[in-house]
Amino acid sequence: MDYRRFNNTIVARLDKGEDILEQIKVIAQKEEIKLASVQALGAVDDFTVGVFDTKTKEYHANHFEGSYEIVSLTGTINTMHGEFYSHLHMSAGNDQGQVFGGHLNKANISATCEMIITIIEGVVDREFSEEIGLNLFCFS
Repeated sequence: MDYRRFNNTIVARLDKGEDILEQIKVIAQKEEIKLASVQALGAVDDFTVGVFDTKTKEYHANHFEGSYEIVSLTGTINTMHGEFYSHLHMSAGNDQGQVFGGHLNKANISATCEMIITIIEGVVDREFSEEIGLNLFCFS
């Protein structure tokens, strides 16, 4: 992975074999990012995405292996109890044009990933909501 920072924007290249979530954490911690938006595209060969069931308050994970192009990767970097936290969703398409996606749990780069991180001045922490079953933005 390599990246450059231009004021409040980071342009990153993730490399073959790297995990997207791990590399975002490396960048965020090195650059002391407390709040940012993330967008990316690229290629993956092993990824897991989940869907949250609002009735049972559980995630259901789907795992995919093969040749996939990231159609969309979007989300946030922020904090929970003052510590690094990220929330990303990814959609990836196969060679038939079928697209699968959801909450990103794991993604291994097969070729490259081009990522833009836009840093936002400020801090928004997260707090677990018993009612919803998720870690939600907390603006207190």
